[in-house]
Amino acid sequence: MGSPKLRKASFEDYPQIVALQIANDLPTKSYEEWKHLWINNPAYTQLQATLPIGWVLESEDKRVVGYLGNIPLFYELDGQRLLASVAHAWAVDTPYRGYSLWLLDQYFSQKTVELFLNATVGPKAADSFGVFESLPVPVGEWDHSAFWITRYQGFLASWLAMKSVPLARAFGYVLSVGPFLKDTLVKRQSRPRETGGAVQRCIELDGRFDIFWEALRKANPHVLRAVRTRQMLEWHFRYAFYNDRAWIVTAGQDSVITAYSIFVRYDNPRVGLKRLRLVDFQTLDGNTALLEPMLSWALERCREEGIHMLESIGFCTDKNRVISHIVPYKRKLPSWLYFYKTRDQSLAEKLSDPNAWDPSQFDGDASL
Repeated sequence: MGSPKLRKASFEDYPQIVALQIANDLPTKSYEEWKHLWINNPAYTQLQATLPIGWVLESEDKRVVGYLGNIPLFYELDGQRLLASVAHAWAVDTPYRGYSLWLLDQYFSQKTVELFLNATVGPKAADSFGVFESLPVPVGEWDHSAFWITRYQGFLASWLAMKSVPLARAFGYVLSVGPFLKDTLVKRQSRPRETGGAVQRCIELDGRFDIFWEALRKANPHVLRAVRTRQMLEWHFRYAFYNDRAWIVTAGQDSVITAYSIFVRYDNPRVGLKRLRLVDFQTLDGNTALLEPMLSWALERCREEGIHMLESIGFCTDKNRVISHIVPYKRKLPSWLYFYKTRDQSLAEKLSDPNAWDPSQFDGDASL
C-alpha cells in the first residue's frame, strides 16, 4: 500500500464517496440530495469560486479511500454576516486511517472561512478536532439527550434489538409497563400552560419567515445565529419536507409568526426505531413558554403516527429549562457533540461568552 494522494473533491466522485460511506457504516444520500448541499446552497452559490465541496484521499489505483465534505453556511453576529463551514461525512478506509488528519488539516486551513462549526462530532472524532484547537460550545447540554417515549413497546423492542437481545419484540411488550407508568405520572404533574397564540402546523414556508427573521436578528443582534431566511430554510429542509420527515409548528395570531419549532425524523432502520427530534425553536420576545405547547403537539403527533420517541439535544439554558420541566427521561451521550473554532481573536473573545450563543440542531449539518 502506497501513500494516498489528496485532492479536492468533485461531484463526479459521488459513486466512490457513497461506496466509502457504506463500507464505513455511515448514512448516505441520493446523488440529487447530496449535490443539493452545494448547488442550491446560498452560501456556496455566492462563494463557490473559493470554496471546494470537500477533499478526497485517492489510492494509487485511483480509488477514493477517504473523504471529508465542506459545507458553507451563513451566520450573523452583531449585525455582521459571517462565513461558517461544516466538516461533513468524514470517512477513511481502515488501511489509510493514518492519513485522516490530512483531510481535517485541509478543512481548518481555509482562509476565507471565519468560523468552523461542527455539531455532530462523535467520540472517535472528538480528539482529532481537539488537535486543531476546536473548542466545545460553552452552552447547552451537548452530551445528553432528553426524550419522551410515545410508543413504549416499539421503543423498547428497538432498544433490545440494539443490545442484540433475542425475542426483542416479545420482551418489549413486557417491559413497556414501567415506562408507561412513569410517563403517566409525569403527565399528571406537568400539563402545558396557557401561553396565548394559536399553535398549529405550518405546511408552507412563506414570506412570514422572512419577516420573522428580520425581527429576530434586530431584537437579538449580540447572539450568534445561523441565517434563517425563507431561502435558507427551504434549502436546509427541502428533502425532509418533500418526504414528510420535517414538521414546522408556529405560534402567532393572524398572519404574524411569534415563534416556531422545527421537528425532523431521525429513524434508525437497523433496529427499527422511529424517532422525532426537536431541531430548532425560535421566539421573538423571549417567551420560551411557547415551546411547551409545541412539544405537546409533537408528542400527540408521534402517538398518532406510530413514532416511538421524541428527542431533544443541546439548546441554551432557558430553553432547556422548559424541556427539563416536562421531560421524563435523559441519557448520557458518548461525547460532547458541538465544537467551534475561529482564528479571529475578537470573534473568539465574543464567543467565549455563553450569552453569545443560542445553539440548536439547526447548526452545522446536524439536521441537513
